[in-house]
Amino acid sequence: MKRFILLVCAGLSISCTSQRIIATEKKATPAKKPQGVLIIKGNKLENNFTATDYIDRFKDIAIEEMKKNGIPASITLAQGLLESGNGNGSLAREANNHFGIKCNSTWTGPTILKDDDAANECFRVYSSPEESYRDHSEFLKRQRYAALFELDRNDYKGWAQGLKKAGYATNPRYAELLIDIVERYGLDQYDRAEVNLIAKVDREEKVLHEISSESTIKKQQVPEKGPVAMKIYEVKPGDTLFALSQRFGLTVEDIKILNSINGTDLKPGQLLLVSK
Repeated sequence: MKRFILLVCAGLSISCTSQRIIATEKKATPAKKPQGVLIIKGNKLENNFTATDYIDRFKDIAIEEMKKNGIPASITLAQGLLESGNGNGSLAREANNHFGIKCNSTWTGPTILKDDDAANECFRVYSSPEESYRDHSEFLKRQRYAALFELDRNDYKGWAQGLKKAGYATNPRYAELLIDIVERYGLDQYDRAEVNLIAKVDREEKVLHEISSESTIKKQQVPEKGPVAMKIYEVKPGDTLFALSQRFGLTVEDIKILNSINGTDLKPGQLLLVSK
């Protein structure tokens, strides 16, 4: 008897058509997953996508949280990219935890143990990546980060520096890493998403106001500075700490210190600081 298997594309940032495959007596060879495509298994993301894929997948939830809570979408996305290794890290894949948020006395949800600053540290587990994004907003509402909400929403540099100062991460160059990611991928464009949305409500008057405002801003802009000296490298399959140390003129220990790495394992998609 012929049986039919219906394949449905589950990616949220790509489109595909459903296909019907007729099974024969021979087992079909599983199709290879295309590189650079978001693949969702249940509520979890599989490690098969790039920074650009990650941004396309999560920019909407970052903008939504910005409008609700006032956290720049650029900062949320930059933290997600950095903390989850473009969504390829084990915490993101196994626990839907995209921001490295650990357990505390107030957390009553599921948990997972992972090595971080110490062995077997407790991290929060979420039912979906979106839940992780929402909890990230709630996490930053604590008193420790109160000063950040006094900053302008477009001041992503101030937010990055404030997060480092408040102790969000132990990496001494955390602020620089966030700023570099924002500028590398132009994430600050999403901080203006709410303004663009309001402009659509009354096209005759408010769109003209937006055009006028943008023109004024461009005239007042300071000439663009040269590229940041700091370099960030995205780990490719087969990369090793030794090979990267030779490529970028650093020692293995330099790379480990710059990126707060304890072991020697690298994961494809992981972002590394490769300049002093």
